[in-house]
Amino acid sequence: MLYKSTKNFLLTAFALIVLIPCSIVVLGTFKTDAEIYSTPLALPKNWTLDNFRTLFDSGGLITPFKNSVIVSISSVFITLLLASMAAYAIARSVTISGKVLFFLFTLGLAIPGQVNIIPIYVLFVKLHLNNSLIGLVLVNIALTLPISIFILSAFFKDLSKEMFEAASIDGAGHWRIFRSVALPLCRPAMGATGIFLFVICWNDLLYPLMLISELSKKTLPLILIDYRGEYFSSFSMLFTAIFVASIPMVIMYLFFQRSFIAGITAGAVKG
Repeated sequence: MLYKSTKNFLLTAFALIVLIPCSIVVLGTFKTDAEIYSTPLALPKNWTLDNFRTLFDSGGLITPFKNSVIVSISSVFITLLLASMAAYAIARSVTISGKVLFFLFTLGLAIPGQVNIIPIYVLFVKLHLNNSLIGLVLVNIALTLPISIFILSAFFKDLSKEMFEAASIDGAGHWRIFRSVALPLCRPAMGATGIFLFVICWNDLLYPLMLISELSKKTLPLILIDYRGEYFSSFSMLFTAIFVASIPMVIMYLFFQRSFIAGITAGAVKG
């Protein structure tokens, strides 16, 4: 009884911790700055879309939104492609080289990203990749590849070896086995990893702030900073921009949620 009551209390407290800030942001999109400061948790007195009109009429969100979409989708796609091939090779390796490669990739997880700031900046400036969306994509791939390999290799190792042996006996090579057997079975893991990577790339502020100075190459997190002034912050516009910026992440989650079910069904082994 005590355990159940404690569990319910902790779950309720955690839900409130998550829902209260989200409610402030969502309700703030329909309020003025004065209402947000005076009654942040109350319903808006007049439900209005003026903040959305102002945000889109200014035109300052369209280009950063497009840049964030390009960078995030490109980074996730290339990272998943490279990570799945590397994870498959590591999981299928029967020699010590597979363990060594796995150790080297996971070693990147132990190095804080902040340690690489100065080397990355110097390298990208010399390669003229600053103020470039390609540069942001390369940074995202380099930083998220180790964790992607770590997640996917664990999934590949749990797959039945008999399926790969049967495909090999039928004459399938490594590439055919990877494409026709391994990939369909790892759709759930690919979907979960894809959501994880997309959230990281979409919300990344550190490296765009370090590498991007041109207005035409800025991403959404950089533009959100502009709504915070030194002496005054327009929270109504900031909350509206955050709300709009969160929509793609929700859509991605819903999309991959459906792919989870499809992947599990396609990867089921029928006896």
